Amino acid sequence: MIMAFATFLLSCHSKKSQNSSANEVQIQKDTKTDTLTKHLKPFNEALPTIGLLMYNGVLQSEVIATSDVFSKPSQDGKPLFNVITIAETENPITTEEGIRIVPDFTLKKCPNLIALFVPSAYDMFAQVNNKKLIDFIKEKNNKTKYIVSNCAGAQLIGKSKIADGHKIVTWIGGGEQLQKDYPNLKVQNDSLVTFVEDGKFSSSNGNLASYIPALHLLEKITSLEHRKFVESYLYLDRLQNWNK
Repeated sequence: MIMAFATFLLSCHSKKSQNSSANEVQIQKDTKTDTLTKHLKPFNEALPTIGLLMYNGVLQSEVIATSDVFSKPSQDGKPLFNVITIAETENPITTEEGIRIVPDFTLKKCPNLIALFVPSAYDMFAQVNNKKLIDFIKEKNNKTKYIVSNCAGAQLIGKSKIADGHKIVTWIGGGEQLQKDYPNLKVQNDSLVTFVEDGKFSSSNGNLASYIPALHLLEKITSLEHRKFVESYLYLDRLQNWNK
């Protein structure tokens, strides 16, 4: 009887140990694989904020380029900017390429920005005719130090009239129509001009060329030294020399 009771206790203890070990392994596994909290970047009101406007069909390279550039810390690891995405609603935005991104802020709840980046889509009809979007750009122009457009984002700048009388460039092949639609803009020759800056406004042909206005503005707000640090962080020198 004593032997049987001892065997029972030993069996229970063994099962508990196995369960405990299994739980510990699971906890360790979860801890090792779930790194979300490590990468969360809480909004810091003390930092200048870069706003990335988004809508369904947006070209994700134009959003990623700006995020790549401004989200990098200083050389000693300190964050320098808040980088936020902004959309009309809180619903996930689906990019042209099919990636879904949850916006950080809506148009109505957007915080103060130091710069607003306006990207493009292959079909801009819905965006150009979206009064809420145009009104948002107008409002932010009054409070924001810099406005940047990439590719066909120039159409939103034209429709808002905020850059009338200023130089602007759009996607390669789109300049002639942009000039017809918005004659008060000084549309540059997109077959020759990749990036242009005029006052608080700057613009590019878009896609990977979106890195150019982002890096230019980064240097303007921070320093040439920090721009070079970010370029090295992103291996841009490798991209420039890959076929040599």
